[in-house]
Amino acid sequence: MIEDFLRSKGVSYDVIVHEQAFTAQETAAVEHVSGHVFAKTVVVTDGEKFHMLVLPASHQVDLKLAGKMIGKKVHLASEEEMEPLFAGCELGAEPPFGSIYKMQSYVDACLSDQERIVFRAGSHERTLRMRYADYVKVESPKVGEFASE
Repeated sequence: MIEDFLRSKGVSYDVIVHEQAFTAQETAAVEHVSGHVFAKTVVVTDGEKFHMLVLPASHQVDLKLAGKMIGKKVHLASEEEMEPLFAGCELGAEPPFGSIYKMQSYVDACLSDQERIVFRAGSHERTLRMRYADYVKVESPKVGEFASE
Protein backbone atom coordinates (compact mmCIF):
# COMPACT_ATOMS: atom_id res chain seq x y z
CA MET A 1 0.00 0.00 0.00
CA ILE A 2 2.68 2.53 0.99
CA GLU A 3 4.78 1.72 -2.06
CA ASP A 4 1.78 2.22 -4.37
CA PHE A 5 1.13 5.55 -2.66
CA LEU A 6 4.73 6.74 -3.10
CA ARG A 7 4.87 5.57 -6.72
CA SER A 8 1.65 7.49 -7.44
CA LYS A 9 3.36 10.62 -6.06
CA GLY A 10 6.47 10.08 -8.21
CA VAL A 11 8.75 9.74 -5.18
CA SER A 12 11.84 7.55 -5.25
CA TYR A 13 12.65 5.25 -2.35
CA ASP A 14 14.69 2.17 -1.53
CA VAL A 15 13.20 -1.03 -0.15
CA ILE A 16 15.09 -2.78 2.63
CA VAL A 17 14.21 -6.34 3.61
CA HIS A 18 15.65 -7.52 6.94
CA GLU A 19 15.18 -10.05 9.69
CA GLN A 20 12.12 -9.57 11.86
CA ALA A 21 12.45 -6.77 14.43
CA PHE A 22 9.70 -5.26 16.55
CA THR A 23 10.95 -2.08 18.20
CA ALA A 24 12.16 0.89 16.20
CA GLN A 25 15.60 0.73 17.83
CA GLU A 26 15.88 -3.02 17.06
CA THR A 27 14.97 -2.35 13.44
CA ALA A 28 17.51 0.45 13.18
CA ALA A 29 20.17 -1.85 14.64
CA VAL A 30 19.31 -4.72 12.26
CA GLU A 31 19.64 -2.31 9.35
CA HIS A 32 22.80 -0.69 10.72
CA VAL A 33 21.30 2.80 10.67
CA SER A 34 21.31 5.38 13.43
CA GLY A 35 18.25 5.69 15.63
CA HIS A 36 18.33 9.37 14.67
CA VAL A 37 17.59 8.42 11.04
CA PHE A 38 14.92 5.79 11.74
CA ALA A 39 11.50 7.49 11.82
CA LYS A 40 9.14 5.70 14.20
CA THR A 41 5.44 6.34 14.50
CA VAL A 42 3.46 6.78 17.70
CA VAL A 43 -0.31 7.09 17.60
CA VAL A 44 -2.05 9.27 20.17
CA THR A 45 -5.67 10.19 20.69
CA ASP A 46 -7.45 13.14 22.20
CA GLY A 47 -10.52 10.97 22.82
CA GLU A 48 -12.17 12.04 19.57
CA LYS A 49 -9.50 11.80 16.89
CA PHE A 50 -6.26 9.90 16.34
CA HIS A 51 -3.02 11.67 15.47
CA MET A 52 0.26 10.24 14.14
CA LEU A 53 3.50 11.41 15.71
CA VAL A 54 6.72 10.79 13.77
CA LEU A 55 10.04 11.01 15.57
CA PRO A 56 13.49 9.42 15.62
CA ALA A 57 13.72 5.93 17.14
CA SER A 58 16.32 7.36 19.54
CA HIS A 59 13.75 9.70 21.10
CA GLN A 60 10.64 9.44 23.28
CA VAL A 61 7.35 11.32 22.96
CA ASP A 62 6.65 14.06 25.47
CA LEU A 63 2.84 13.81 25.65
CA LYS A 64 2.47 17.30 27.14
CA LEU A 65 4.39 18.86 24.27
CA ALA A 66 2.50 16.72 21.73
CA GLY A 67 -0.81 17.82 23.23
CA LYS A 68 0.27 21.44 23.10
CA MET A 69 1.12 21.06 19.42
CA ILE A 70 -2.15 19.25 18.64
CA GLY A 71 -4.18 21.67 20.73
CA LYS A 72 -5.74 19.06 23.02
CA LYS A 73 -4.58 16.78 25.81
CA VAL A 74 -3.56 13.42 24.31
CA HIS A 75 -2.66 9.94 25.47
CA LEU A 76 -1.14 6.94 23.74
CA ALA A 77 -3.63 4.92 21.70
CA SER A 78 -4.04 1.35 22.89
CA GLU A 79 -3.37 -1.63 20.64
CA GLU A 80 -7.11 -2.33 20.59
CA GLU A 81 -7.80 1.21 19.37
CA MET A 82 -5.05 1.06 16.75
CA GLU A 83 -5.74 -2.32 15.19
CA PRO A 84 -8.68 -1.23 12.98
CA LEU A 85 -6.96 2.00 11.91
CA PHE A 86 -4.19 0.50 9.79
CA ALA A 87 -5.60 -1.95 7.26
CA GLY A 88 -2.87 -3.95 5.57
CA CYS A 89 -0.25 -3.20 8.25
CA GLU A 90 1.13 -5.36 11.01
CA LEU A 91 0.43 -3.78 14.39
CA GLY A 92 3.37 -1.56 15.30
CA ALA A 93 4.69 -1.35 11.73
CA GLU A 94 2.73 1.65 10.50
CA PRO A 95 4.47 3.87 7.95
CA PRO A 96 4.69 7.59 8.87
CA PHE A 97 1.94 8.67 6.48
CA GLY A 98 -1.08 9.44 8.63
CA SER A 99 -2.80 11.00 5.62
CA ILE A 100 -3.27 7.54 4.12
CA TYR A 101 -5.15 6.52 7.28
CA LYS A 102 -7.21 9.73 7.60
CA MET A 103 -5.19 11.30 10.42
CA GLN A 104 -2.91 14.28 10.72
CA SER A 105 0.82 13.60 10.89
CA TYR A 106 3.10 15.58 13.19
CA VAL A 107 6.87 15.26 12.76
CA ASP A 108 9.43 16.29 15.33
CA ALA A 109 11.71 19.02 14.00
CA CYS A 110 14.87 17.05 14.83
CA LEU A 111 14.13 14.69 11.91
CA SER A 112 14.59 17.61 9.52
CA ASP A 113 18.33 17.40 10.24
CA GLN A 114 18.41 14.13 8.28
CA GLU A 115 19.02 13.96 4.53
CA ARG A 116 17.22 10.60 4.40
CA ILE A 117 14.90 8.76 6.76
CA VAL A 118 14.14 5.06 7.13
CA PHE A 119 10.74 3.81 8.27
CA ARG A 120 8.59 0.72 8.49
CA ALA A 121 6.60 -0.19 5.40
CA GLY A 122 3.72 -2.03 7.06
CA SER A 123 5.64 -5.09 8.26
CA HIS A 124 8.33 -6.00 10.76
CA GLU A 125 10.60 -7.28 7.96
CA ARG A 126 10.43 -4.44 5.46
CA THR A 127 11.39 -0.78 5.59
CA LEU A 128 11.76 2.05 3.12
CA ARG A 129 14.43 4.72 2.84
CA MET A 130 13.65 8.06 1.20
CA ARG A 131 14.71 11.69 1.25
CA TYR A 132 13.27 13.61 4.20
CA ALA A 133 12.41 16.48 1.84
CA ASP A 134 10.31 14.10 -0.29
CA TYR A 135 8.54 12.83 2.83
CA VAL A 136 7.55 16.39 3.78
CA LYS A 137 6.53 17.19 0.21
CA VAL A 138 4.25 14.16 0.01
CA GLU A 139 2.86 14.09 3.56
CA SER A 140 2.76 17.80 4.52
CA PRO A 141 3.10 17.02 8.24
CA LYS A 142 2.88 19.68 10.91
CA VAL A 143 6.43 20.19 12.20
CA GLY A 144 7.17 20.99 15.84
CA GLU A 145 8.92 19.79 18.97
CA PHE A 146 7.47 16.98 21.05
CA ALA A 147 10.34 14.49 21.40
CA SER A 148 13.11 14.13 23.94
CA GLU A 149 16.20 11.92 24.01
